Amino acid sequence: MLLGVLILYFIYDDFDFSQLWGPLKEMNLFWFAISTFFGIMSHVIRGWRWRLTLAPLGFKPTSSTSVYSVFIAYAANLVVPRVGEVSRCVVLEQYDRIPFAQSLGTLISERFIDTLMVILITILAVALQWNVFCRFIGEVGIVTPGEGVSASVNSWIIIALSATAIACLLIFFIRKMTFWKKIRSFVTRFAEGLLSLTKMKNSWMFIIETVGIWFCYFMQFYTCFFCFTFSSDLSILAGLLLFVAGSIAVVVPTPNGAGPWHFAIISIMLLYGVSSTDASVFALIVHSTQTLLVAVLGIYALIMLQFKKRLNKKL
Repeated sequence: MLLGVLILYFIYDDFDFSQLWGPLKEMNLFWFAISTFFGIMSHVIRGWRWRLTLAPLGFKPTSSTSVYSVFIAYAANLVVPRVGEVSRCVVLEQYDRIPFAQSLGTLISERFIDTLMVILITILAVALQWNVFCRFIGEVGIVTPGEGVSASVNSWIIIALSATAIACLLIFFIRKMTFWKKIRSFVTRFAEGLLSLTKMKNSWMFIIETVGIWFCYFMQFYTCFFCFTFSSDLSILAGLLLFVAGSIAVVVPTPNGAGPWHFAIISIMLLYGVSSTDASVFALIVHSTQTLLVAVLGIYALIMLQFKKRLNKKL
């Protein structure tokens, strides 16, 4: 959280927050609702897909519990980044009696597939927008033509902080994995979950749902362009490159990528001719509303799971 606040400070140090009210009042609520729909469906489909990875192990969690666990996982990441994967497994263990180690193994398999998807989408986006990508790499910190270079020092500080945070996160995971390897039974179950994809019968459905998840992710972001007049004319290719940059930025361990995500989105929007002010407004509003959605879904899932628990006790 501190890292996210620090990076946001460097990005919005000179920003006049009173400039937010105009775009907020003129925001196209129809497209905002469409974006919200895709955001919810991305989580729902992820819950459905998880059931497929657990099926080869002989576990059949209910669809509702799987989806609610995903809602809770993303909300938990707002508090402690990357703890969401653990919370998903805990929810399934508590409500559907799915062993923690095996469900965690399936999540690692899922993350591996998602990483491949990010790589494929990144290659596609960079290939189709090569010139803009090269400018982004070479001109990090530029404002707009005619306004000169601004905050280049801040840009390097943000990059350095993000790289350090990612390195610390990797070291933490490596140390934790070394600890768990000492527990033979855990590793055995974990390996079973990890290999669940190789035993899957409905592999075609897994592929369809994986594509569906990432399609919804992209559409949730891209439809936000039409919420504001200053971004409505950006092309779908611009949306693809911005989406990829944002997806990579959330690797930095801050709540929902706060800070690095804003930095990546603003930097690339500038290269498409969007003004510094408008780009900052877009990043702040879109990230805030999407974060609020994640929090609301998490609270909703917690409430519904409590109702489910009480209902099961009565039965």
